[in-house]
Amino acid sequence: MAPVGSVDLELDLIEWLQAKAGPSVVVRDEVDNNLLAELPTVQVQRLPAGGDDGIRLDRALVGIDVYHRTRALALELAGQIRGWLLTELRGSRTDRAVYGRIASSPPPAVRPYENTGLRRVGATYQIYSHPVS
Repeated sequence: MAPVGSVDLELDLIEWLQAKAGPSVVVRDEVDNNLLAELPTVQVQRLPAGGDDGIRLDRALVGIDVYHRTRALALELAGQIRGWLLTELRGSRTDRAVYGRIASSPPPAVRPYENTGLRRVGATYQIYSHPVS
Protein backbone atom coordinates (compact mmCIF):
# COMPACT_ATOMS: atom_id res chain seq x y z
CA MET A 1 0.00 0.00 0.00
CA ALA A 2 1.39 3.39 -1.01
CA PRO A 3 1.85 5.84 1.87
CA VAL A 4 -0.09 9.07 2.32
CA GLY A 5 1.45 11.93 0.36
CA SER A 6 3.12 9.63 -2.17
CA VAL A 7 1.14 11.08 -5.09
CA ASP A 8 2.54 14.16 -6.84
CA LEU A 9 -0.85 15.87 -6.86
CA GLU A 10 0.37 18.86 -8.91
CA LEU A 11 1.66 16.60 -11.67
CA ASP A 12 -1.48 14.47 -11.67
CA LEU A 13 -3.78 17.50 -11.86
CA ILE A 14 -1.66 19.18 -14.55
CA GLU A 15 -1.82 16.10 -16.75
CA TRP A 16 -5.56 15.61 -16.13
CA LEU A 17 -6.41 19.27 -16.79
CA GLN A 18 -4.20 19.39 -19.90
CA ALA A 19 -6.08 16.41 -21.34
CA LYS A 20 -9.43 18.13 -20.59
CA ALA A 21 -8.42 21.59 -21.85
CA GLY A 22 -6.68 20.44 -25.03
CA PRO A 23 -3.56 21.67 -26.82
CA SER A 24 -4.67 25.32 -27.10
CA VAL A 25 -4.27 25.77 -23.32
CA VAL A 26 -0.96 25.61 -21.44
CA VAL A 27 -1.23 23.89 -18.04
CA ARG A 28 1.80 24.10 -15.77
CA ASP A 29 3.05 24.58 -12.22
CA GLU A 30 4.97 27.82 -12.78
CA VAL A 31 4.60 30.83 -15.04
CA ASP A 32 7.56 32.44 -16.75
CA ASN A 33 8.52 35.57 -18.66
CA ASN A 34 6.91 34.22 -21.84
CA LEU A 35 3.41 34.20 -20.32
CA LEU A 36 1.91 36.72 -22.76
CA ALA A 37 2.86 34.48 -25.68
CA GLU A 38 1.31 31.40 -24.03
CA LEU A 39 -2.23 32.49 -23.25
CA PRO A 40 -4.37 30.93 -22.02
CA THR A 41 -2.24 29.45 -19.26
CA VAL A 42 -3.50 27.52 -16.24
CA GLN A 43 -1.21 27.41 -13.21
CA VAL A 44 -1.66 24.58 -10.68
CA GLN A 45 0.06 24.87 -7.29
CA ARG A 46 -0.32 22.82 -4.16
CA LEU A 47 -0.53 25.26 -1.27
CA PRO A 48 1.32 24.86 2.05
CA ALA A 49 -1.88 23.89 3.87
CA GLY A 50 -4.28 20.99 4.17
CA GLY A 51 -3.50 17.76 5.95
CA ASP A 52 -3.88 14.00 5.95
CA ASP A 53 -5.27 11.16 8.05
CA GLY A 54 -1.81 9.70 8.70
CA ILE A 55 -2.65 6.56 6.77
CA ARG A 56 -3.73 7.13 3.14
CA LEU A 57 -6.06 10.10 2.78
CA ASP A 58 -4.48 13.35 1.58
CA ARG A 59 -6.48 16.58 2.08
CA ALA A 60 -4.71 19.04 -0.18
CA LEU A 61 -5.38 22.70 -0.87
CA VAL A 62 -4.61 23.53 -4.47
CA GLY A 63 -4.56 26.97 -6.08
CA ILE A 64 -5.54 27.12 -9.74
CA ASP A 65 -5.01 30.40 -11.57
CA VAL A 66 -6.14 31.09 -15.13
CA TYR A 67 -4.30 33.73 -17.18
CA HIS A 68 -6.04 34.93 -20.34
CA ARG A 69 -6.30 37.93 -22.67
CA THR A 70 -9.56 39.25 -21.19
CA ARG A 71 -11.42 39.05 -17.90
CA ALA A 72 -14.39 37.33 -19.59
CA LEU A 73 -12.21 34.64 -21.19
CA ALA A 74 -10.36 34.01 -17.92
CA LEU A 75 -13.65 33.72 -16.00
CA GLU A 76 -15.07 31.36 -18.62
CA LEU A 77 -12.07 28.99 -18.54
CA ALA A 78 -11.91 29.08 -14.73
CA GLY A 79 -15.60 28.16 -14.64
CA GLN A 80 -15.01 25.24 -16.99
CA ILE A 81 -12.17 24.01 -14.81
CA ARG A 82 -14.35 24.27 -11.70
CA GLY A 83 -17.05 22.22 -13.43
CA TRP A 84 -14.57 19.56 -14.53
CA LEU A 85 -13.10 19.23 -11.03
CA LEU A 86 -16.43 19.15 -9.19
CA THR A 87 -18.30 16.86 -11.57
CA GLU A 88 -15.75 14.76 -13.46
CA LEU A 89 -12.64 14.42 -11.28
CA ARG A 90 -14.61 13.88 -8.05
CA GLY A 91 -15.19 10.16 -7.63
CA SER A 92 -12.76 9.20 -10.40
CA ARG A 93 -9.24 7.85 -10.60
CA THR A 94 -6.13 8.40 -12.62
CA ASP A 95 -3.11 6.12 -12.90
CA ARG A 96 -1.76 7.68 -9.68
CA ALA A 97 -4.68 8.69 -7.47
CA VAL A 98 -8.27 8.09 -6.49
CA TYR A 99 -10.22 11.33 -5.98
CA GLY A 100 -12.97 11.83 -3.46
CA ARG A 101 -14.41 15.06 -2.11
CA ILE A 102 -13.52 18.20 -4.08
CA ALA A 103 -14.74 21.67 -3.13
CA SER A 104 -13.86 25.20 -4.21
CA SER A 105 -13.37 27.75 -1.48
CA PRO A 106 -13.17 30.43 -2.66
CA PRO A 107 -14.61 29.71 -6.11
CA PRO A 108 -13.12 31.42 -9.18
CA ALA A 109 -12.75 35.17 -8.82
CA VAL A 110 -10.73 37.92 -10.45
CA ARG A 111 -7.34 38.36 -8.78
CA PRO A 112 -4.95 41.24 -9.29
CA TYR A 113 -2.01 40.91 -11.64
CA GLU A 114 0.62 43.52 -12.48
CA ASN A 115 0.66 42.94 -16.23
CA THR A 116 -2.18 44.85 -17.93
CA GLY A 117 -1.83 42.70 -21.06
CA LEU A 118 -3.65 39.82 -19.41
CA ARG A 119 -6.19 38.97 -16.72
CA ARG A 120 -5.98 36.48 -13.85
CA VAL A 121 -8.81 34.51 -12.29
CA GLY A 122 -8.09 32.11 -9.45
CA ALA A 123 -9.73 29.62 -7.14
CA THR A 124 -8.66 27.41 -4.27
CA TYR A 125 -9.75 23.78 -4.18
CA GLN A 126 -9.78 21.34 -1.31
CA ILE A 127 -9.06 17.94 -2.83
CA TYR A 128 -9.28 14.63 -0.99
CA SER A 129 -7.31 11.86 -2.64
CA HIS A 130 -5.34 8.72 -1.94
CA PRO A 131 -2.84 6.67 -3.94
CA VAL A 132 -4.13 3.95 -6.25
CA SER A 133 -3.74 0.60 -4.50
